[in-house]
Formats: sequence, structure tokens, C-alpha cells
Amino acid sequence: MKAVYITQFGGPDNLEIREVSDPPKPTGNNVLVRVKAAGLNRADLLQRKGFYPAPEGYSTNIPGLEFAGDVAEIGEEVTNFKPGDRVMAITAGEAQAELVSVDASLLMRIPDPLSYTDAAAIPEAFITAHDAICTLGELQEGQTLLIHAVASGVGIAALQMAKQAGATVLGTSRTADKLDRCSELGLDHAIETADTRFAERISEITGGNGADVILDLVGASYFKENLASLKTKGRLILVGLTGGAATEFDLRTALQKRCTIIGTVLRSRSVEEKADATNLFVDHALKHIETGAIKPVVDKVFPIEQVREAHEYLESNQSFGKVVLEF
Repeated sequence: MKAVYITQFGGPDNLEIREVSDPPKPTGNNVLVRVKAAGLNRADLLQRKGFYPAPEGYSTNIPGLEFAGDVAEIGEEVTNFKPGDRVMAITAGEAQAELVSVDASLLMRIPDPLSYTDAAAIPEAFITAHDAICTLGELQEGQTLLIHAVASGVGIAALQMAKQAGATVLGTSRTADKLDRCSELGLDHAIETADTRFAERISEITGGNGADVILDLVGASYFKENLASLKTKGRLILVGLTGGAATEFDLRTALQKRCTIIGTVLRSRSVEEKADATNLFVDHALKHIETGAIKPVVDKVFPIEQVREAHEYLESNQSFGKVVLEF
């Protein structure tokens, strides 16, 4: 089969399309899927650079955390899927290939209205966002959510699900045009962040109360302002570290606010934990995608042969929503 292959760690020039061995025939609860499209994530950029190694059992050379395609073969224990079914899922790696092997518990059926490229934009972003704001953040109707990097794939997914849940959503971005587009998706308050200071603006918007939940895809550079922006008993969910991993802060702020700080990552979880997160998303949110109330936002689709260009585009920070590779 053909697959995206990292020849050595470094820049996009180290990517090529290579013939590699097919995954083994599925046994037990495993399913073999013929991939039609695969989402491109910043984790793939980090893996290409050698900063985010694949978990044990997955190739370091073949990236990819989400896909959409058709069931090709099933193991003898699989009862809820059959060859030909249209499916999408998260995986710990190797999704950017013509065939991928995955546990059936991670599969979701693609809603009929969606194309494969739209479906490939759903699993990683939407499951991550749902797990962060709904399961871990316990966001409730009438509460306030602050999303950093709101124009990212995870940010846009969280924005739409939070609005569907009846929350007020504040979002930050360094780009005014992206904030305007998020406003069209329901963003209540857009905050352009030319620097790392935003707590005063959050206080103004919330009448001094702060945000009930903060979804942070930036990390260290926003941490101090995040604590200042939290409501008493607020929850800070740390998902990304594009703004650095190390920081210092005054512990008295955490004590005074009685806040909860939760770090989360999806890739390294067990299959059982990922299945739980997938099922919760299916039960609570997938129906809104089926009706069109929530939509995956695909910025650009690249044929798999242009994977280098896709990496360069995602790294340029020009994208709004998801970048997808098409087979």
C-alpha cells in the first residue's frame, strides 16, 4: 500500500509517498479500513520533526491520528460493522496510508450527508474538544467558556459544541479575520491577542466573574493570564503547548480561586479510554452533526501526493479549521 513516510526527522522535504507493507489481516475485534481521507494535525508536524514519537506498536515513520474510509475486512469478533461500511475514527498513528488497522470500538459511522473529507476532519478535533470541555470541564448551560486558538480545528469544534450546549463562548486569536469567521459560527466575544495579556478583557466581558471553563491550546505563555481569567472554582483544561511547556506561577492564585487545572492528551490513552471518549461524543454530539447544527470546517484538501505542501500550509498558520489529505 501507499503511505506518507517520514524518511528522517526534519522539514517537509523529508516526507515522501512510499510503498510499505499492508497491515496484517484483522483478527479478533480489529478492523481493516481502506482510507479515503485523513486529517492533518499539528501532532503530525511534531512527529515529522522528531518531537512527538509514536506510541509503542505504531510506526515512527507513518503519521496520522484520524481517518475516514470504508471497512475492508473485519476480525471474527466484530459484529457491529461489515465490509463496505463508511467509518471514521481516531488512532494512535499510521492513519495517513491507504489501509489502517483499528479496534472496532473506536469506529464511528459517517453520517450520510458527509463526504469522506468532511468526516476526516471530525474524529481528532471533535473528540478532543468534547472530552475537554464536556467530560473534563463539565461545561453546563449558562456557563462561560474561553477558548484559546479558537480558529483551530479543536477550537472550532469546541465553539460549536459549547453553543449547542447553551454556553457563552469567548475566543482568542492573533488574527482578526479568523475571529470574524468564528463569530459567524456563534462566537459571542472575539478577543484579538497580539500579546499574552487578555485577563483584563475577560474580566470586563464577564463583569469581573471570569470564565467557568478555559480550553487552552497554547500553554505556558498564557498560563498566568489563564489563572487570572478563571472564575472561582473554574476549570482550566490544558490541551496544547504551542506557546511553550514550562512556566512559573503564584500558587496563591490557585488556592484563592479553588480552581481545577487538568492536563489531557488523547493519543497515548488506552484503547478502552479512547473508546469511552468516542462513545460519549457519539452519544452527546454526533447527532448534531447529522442534522447539520454542527459542521466540520475543512479549510483545504490536499491530494496525498502533495503532503509536503500540506505540512507547509498548516505550519504557516493560515488555515481556518482543518487541513485534510485525500487518497
